[in-house]
Amino acid sequence: MLRVVLAEDSVLLREGLVGLLERFGHRVLAAVGTADELTAAALEHRPDIVVTDVRMPPGFSDEGLRAAVALRERLPGLPVLVLSQYVQRAYAEDLLDASDGTGVGYLLKERIGHVEEFADALRRVSEGATVVDPEVVRQLIRRRRDPLARLTAREVEVLALMAEGRSNASVAEALHVGEGTVSKHFGSILVKLGLDVSDATNRRVLAVLAFLRG
Repeated sequence: MLRVVLAEDSVLLREGLVGLLERFGHRVLAAVGTADELTAAALEHRPDIVVTDVRMPPGFSDEGLRAAVALRERLPGLPVLVLSQYVQRAYAEDLLDASDGTGVGYLLKERIGHVEEFADALRRVSEGATVVDPEVVRQLIRRRRDPLARLTAREVEVLALMAEGRSNASVAEALHVGEGTVSKHFGSILVKLGLDVSDATNRRVLAVLAFLRG
């Protein structure tokens, strides 16, 4: 069971999300409609995860995202899952830049309709994973630039799947190859991106960040 603080200005969607979260056995500590209420609720309840819309009153620009980033600074390690109506590359980058890519997710709202996928993303983000919506990944692939130009087509596929928050086993299953092959591809990716960090988890996060910025 996760203790959740939820922020969504649409009453219908907010109530729907509350019901969905409770259906999966989670406890919604607060369900609010503004960025200020989100900040207050998160600081009061210290939840296991925050789920928030990007655009919130009063300006309906990026208030929810900015509140989430500020909360990460005040509550280090707080998992945050951000929901967006459209693919906004800058929003995804801002969230990842502010958090080093750990325990954060960026999903399109349409993903909520894929109930099991949404629940899985929520769980993985709460456990410290980075989860990026597959549609965001696909659009970024089409716009990729150096240093990703040095990667082979298969290496880009591997990195794209990792950016969705998949494990090596899940990547291997999606590509119909062995985990050892995925590990070899990832090693090649690290070399080509010039990443030399001792901790394997940090290398993975840095590689995903390079992909999203590329």
